[in-house]
Amino acid sequence: MKITFMGAGSTVFARNVIGDCMCTPSLCEAEFALYDIDAQRLEESEIILKAINKNINENKATITTFLGETERKDALRGADFVINAIQVGGYEPCTVIDFEIPKKYGLRQTIADTMGIGGIMRALRTIPVMKAFADDMEEVCPDAWLLNYSNPMAMLTGYMQRFTKIKTVGLCHSVQGCSFHLLLDLEMYDKIEGRREIIAGINHMAWLLDIRDKDGNDLYPEIRKRAKEKNAKEKHGDMVRYDYIDKLGYYCTESSEHNAEYNPFYIKSKYPEMIEDFNIPLDEYPRRCVNQIEGWAKQKDEILQNGEITHERSQEYASYIMEAIVTGNPYKIGGNVLNNGLIDNLPAEACVEVPCLVDGSGITPCKVGKLPTQLAAMNSSNIYAQLLTIEAAATLEKQYIYNAAMMDPHTGAELNIKDIYAMVDELLEAHKDWLPEYK
Repeated sequence: MKITFMGAGSTVFARNVIGDCMCTPSLCEAEFALYDIDAQRLEESEIILKAINKNINENKATITTFLGETERKDALRGADFVINAIQVGGYEPCTVIDFEIPKKYGLRQTIADTMGIGGIMRALRTIPVMKAFADDMEEVCPDAWLLNYSNPMAMLTGYMQRFTKIKTVGLCHSVQGCSFHLLLDLEMYDKIEGRREIIAGINHMAWLLDIRDKDGNDLYPEIRKRAKEKNAKEKHGDMVRYDYIDKLGYYCTESSEHNAEYNPFYIKSKYPEMIEDFNIPLDEYPRRCVNQIEGWAKQKDEILQNGEITHERSQEYASYIMEAIVTGNPYKIGGNVLNNGLIDNLPAEACVEVPCLVDGSGITPCKVGKLPTQLAAMNSSNIYAQLLTIEAAATLEKQYIYNAAMMDPHTGAELNIKDIYAMVDELLEAHKDWLPEYK
C-alpha cells in the first residue's frame, strides 16, 4: 500500500496522521511518500517520522521523500490514498496580505481561511495547485482517494468534486469534538458517555441538529438554558456560538472566532462594542501563526535532539477512513461531499458536511433531509459566495471574484460595492505571483 502526503512539511499534522497509520495494523507496513516544496521542512518531517517508525512500528513502514514539482508525479505514482495539507503562499506573505489589505478598507477578520475575502483569496491561490495534483493523479493513481484537509474546505473540496475525476472527501477536526466540548463546557459531564447526535450543514457551520443521552433523552432544553445563562453572566471563548443557540436554536461545529466572521451580525464597524460584548479576537489567525512558528522552532529542536519521539493514535479521521476502506470494517465520519439531494434545502452543487459511512466500497454519504429554515439560510449565505469563487477558479472570469466578495455576508455588510471592487483588485495584484491570469 502507498499513502502519499502532499504538504508533508506540515510536520505536526503529518506526524499525527502518519503516526496514526503506524498505530493501525492494516496500514503500518505501507510506503509513506512525503511530498513538499520546502526542502528543510521536508527533511524535518522525514527525521521525525523515521523516529516514530523505529520507536513504535519496528521500522515496518517505508518512508520516502519527494521535493518540488519535478518529483510530484513520482510521489503520487501508484498511491492508494493521498492526503492533502498544503497552504499556498504561507503565513508570509499571503496570510498577512489577506488581513492587512482588507483592514485598510475597514474590513476586520478573525481567521480568514474559510470564508470572507481572506477565504476567497486563499481558495483562488490553492485551487490551481490542487488542479495540478488532480491532473497528475488522473495519470498515475486514478483510483486513489484524496483526503483533503486544506482550507477553505468547501471551496477546495467542492472544486475537486465538480471539476476533476478524483474521488475526494473533505475532512475537518471540528465534527469529532463538537458535542464533547459543548457538554464539557456546560458542565454536563454525566451526559457525555454514550451520547448520540446528528450533525449536518457545511464545513465550519455544520449544525448539531439533535443530541441525546445514552437513554435517548433530548439534551437540547438543558443545553439552551445553560448556554444562555453562561453568556449572560461571564465572558468566555464561545460566546458567538452560544448566541447561535439562543437566536437560532442550535449549536454549530466550528469555534466562535471562526463563526464571528461568517455572518453580518457580530463584527460591525457601526457597533464596535460588540467585539468586547462577544469576546471576539480580531486578527486571531496571524497571532496564532506567529505563536505556532515560534513554538515549532523550540519543539523541533527537542524532538530532533533526543530522537525519543513516540505516538498514540489520535481521533483524526484519516487513518480510520483508510482502515475502513482497506479492511471493510465500517466507520462513520462527518465528511464534506457534494450535496446531490443529501440536504433538501441547500443547492445540489454545494459542498456539504454530512454523516458518511466508510467501508470496503468507499465513502457513502447519508441523506439528512431538510435543515431548519434559519439554519439553511445561514448556510446558504456562505454557499453562494463559495460557489462563485469556484466559478471564478474554473472559468478565470474576474467578475465572479467581485461577485463572491459582494455576496460574502461580512464583506457585503461592511463595504460598499466600489470599495469591494477596489479591495479585490488590490488583493489580486498583491497575490499575482500565486494566481493565474483572470479575464
